[in-house]
Amino acid sequence: MSKNIVILSGSPRKGGNTDKLAAAFKDGAETAGKAVTLFRVADMSIAPCIACEHCFENHGDCIKKDDMAQIIEAVRNADAVVWASPVYFFTVSAQLKLAIDRLYALAKEKTPIKRTALLMVCEDDTIDTAEGAIATFKRNAMYHDWEDAGVLVVTKLHDKNDIENRKAELEQARNLGSGI
Repeated sequence: MSKNIVILSGSPRKGGNTDKLAAAFKDGAETAGKAVTLFRVADMSIAPCIACEHCFENHGDCIKKDDMAQIIEAVRNADAVVWASPVYFFTVSAQLKLAIDRLYALAKEKTPIKRTALLMVCEDDTIDTAEGAIATFKRNAMYHDWEDAGVLVVTKLHDKNDIENRKAELEQARNLGSGI
């Protein structure tokens, strides 16, 4: 069971469906006594990885001096990491992808992370649109040897506050948070 969780939320729409799904997850985790740090990566200054491997020679410290340093530090102390994103062109948002790519800095370090989860929202009627993101998530978990604690994709969300009427899915997010 995880005790220290980092959520990377990638929606540029502040207060929208992704934020509310992540908040439900966070609420469930905190109610279960876990420490949760949530980063709204869309509000942060995160440059893309340039694959220079400076981080490998400098204990995970990136050559880019931006907001990613605080995420790296939090991830170094976490035992679970959660991705939250709307589906954008069949994958996670560009804002979240920047942060995921920059986690490369920790690829040669042994982090305490043991578990991971994916929270997604989309407009489509089925989760088929999220298959690319789910595949990326699962491959990333496998690469890092993190246990996949769960994937939750909430479909048919068209407007910013639609998820507020989806009590069952919000409860699923809370349960995933309490159980991770």
